[in-house]
Amino acid sequence: MTILVTGATGLVGTRLLPRLIDAGLDCRALVRPGKSAPDGVAPVEGDILDPGSLDGALDGVTDVVHLAALFRTQDTDAIHRTNVEGTRNLIAATKAQAPQARFTMASTGLVYGSGLNRPAREDDPATADLPYPASKILAETDLKASGLNWSILRFGFVYGDKDGHLESAPGLMANWKWHPAQALSLIHHRDIATAVKLALTGAIDGHTVNVVDEAPTSIYEIAQIVGAPYEPSAEPLNDPWTGRADGTLLRTLGFTPTVPTVYQAQRDGLL
Repeated sequence: MTILVTGATGLVGTRLLPRLIDAGLDCRALVRPGKSAPDGVAPVEGDILDPGSLDGALDGVTDVVHLAALFRTQDTDAIHRTNVEGTRNLIAATKAQAPQARFTMASTGLVYGSGLNRPAREDDPATADLPYPASKILAETDLKASGLNWSILRFGFVYGDKDGHLESAPGLMANWKWHPAQALSLIHHRDIATAVKLALTGAIDGHTVNVVDEAPTSIYEIAQIVGAPYEPSAEPLNDPWTGRADGTLLRTLGFTPTVPTVYQAQRDGLL
């Protein structure tokens, strides 16, 4: 097994790759010219925005783990270029150079709309219209239609390993005017690795799955955990299910989170 990982230097990739290496997996990292790969990982120069640069990048590859994505920007055109056009370029390169490869793509639980009246399941409509999740919906559609052997991992709110993401949540949610009782489905970096390693076995082939832990956590609780202020509210919570995803399907496929709650992560010093 030889795995090509995109987004290897990003928030998720820098924490996933060491875990794949520790599991004894042969990994390559797609990096832009002049960039270095993490220790123990063979660098492969290329850019998903430049199709020509991908020539030869997938030679001998048996698996692709596509993490590269753009989301923390107001440049909606850049989001579309990276997440949609970049994914199309990578799909085309995989079909040309490694058509038998398993292609696992990271996506987001933000793809779901509101008003479901329960946690979102994978067969619910993906109707989000914000630029980042909308771009992921398009990328998912392209991958499913590609003819490749695919799996799609819709991550909950990613946190842990001192990435600073959980600490940013109260500010983000305040900007979105989320009620303090609104809850988020979370996933620790350790269990992103758990899910990716499961996908690499073929257990998730042909499936889109929610990758979430066992305890959706309110914005108020997250603010308390990270020591951030959050404006209280006595107003009713209009849609208590927005932000929550149902992780049942992935569990039936063999996934068990090793960090089931953010409180365990806090106790074990994993934040």
